[in-house]
Amino acid sequence: MQIVDRTIEVARGVLRIEADAILALMERVDASFLGAIDIIYHSKGKVVITGMGKSGLIGKKIASTLASTGTPAFFMHPAEAGHGDLGMITPQDVIVAISNSGETGEVLMLLPFFKRYNLDIIAMTGNISSSLSRAASVTIDISVKEEACPLGIVPTSSTTAAAAMGDAIAVALLVRRGFDKEAFACFHPGGSLGKRLITRVRDLMHSGDALPLVTLTTPMMQAVLEISSKRLGVAIVVDADKRLVGIVTDGDLRRGLEKWGRGLYDMDTAAIMTRSPLVVYEDELAAKALSVMETRCITSLVVPDENGIVKGLIHIHDMLKSGIV
Repeated sequence: MQIVDRTIEVARGVLRIEADAILALMERVDASFLGAIDIIYHSKGKVVITGMGKSGLIGKKIASTLASTGTPAFFMHPAEAGHGDLGMITPQDVIVAISNSGETGEVLMLLPFFKRYNLDIIAMTGNISSSLSRAASVTIDISVKEEACPLGIVPTSSTTAAAAMGDAIAVALLVRRGFDKEAFACFHPGGSLGKRLITRVRDLMHSGDALPLVTLTTPMMQAVLEISSKRLGVAIVVDADKRLVGIVTDGDLRRGLEKWGRGLYDMDTAAIMTRSPLVVYEDELAAKALSVMETRCITSLVVPDENGIVKGLIHIHDMLKSGIV
């Protein structure tokens, strides 16, 4: 039990130390931070992030976050850079060099190249008096009071601080650029989040001959056949101009059978249909249609145009197939 209690104590201590390290960064969001944002925002090229070891891993994450939020960026391994990868850099690019010590040899080796092409260098370092800091256009201080490991040497708080400051940079740029959900979705078309943000009702709805359409005077037997043949679980009731007047659902059929028995099949759809059914419009997000279905416990929505003429029908199964759910 003592070992377990000690384990919990150590784990909580790590989280406490790393949380304190992030909170301490708030005071460093200052003129230097703003200078870095200005440099990146006004750049005509890409953000090239470099760093060795754990700093490199954090750099990859920062580059990914920037790229997905409207700031073109990529990670360049400093060791590989010295063997040809420097060719990826253009004179319009901005360098973000991450090194906790500020004295990482592989990173310092690249400084003459950066200077030769007059590239802006943003240093993210825990040592503002380091060689990297002195060479930089702007230095962002990511120093920490202590690492979270008892040895005081394993990169823990320092890498957490670097990652958090990278997020602060990315989000600050996101806001300055006016980057919105639509733009985010364009960069994430393969994920469910992206699909929820860009997929419209018109992209998923059934239309044309796939629609189960009946009129007010259609016999219920024929309406049932229409429901069965179109396999959408409903029949849309329209007038002579194909304007929506009602809907016949599986629920309407069950309730009708309970009330009239087989006599239901001799009736017209007007006798049992649900009038003024819920609708959604084709330009609205499919995610909105899904929300309405979930809230009202229904499986489909009719899609009319602004004049009430039926254009389509969207079913919850379409959401499942598209990956929105």
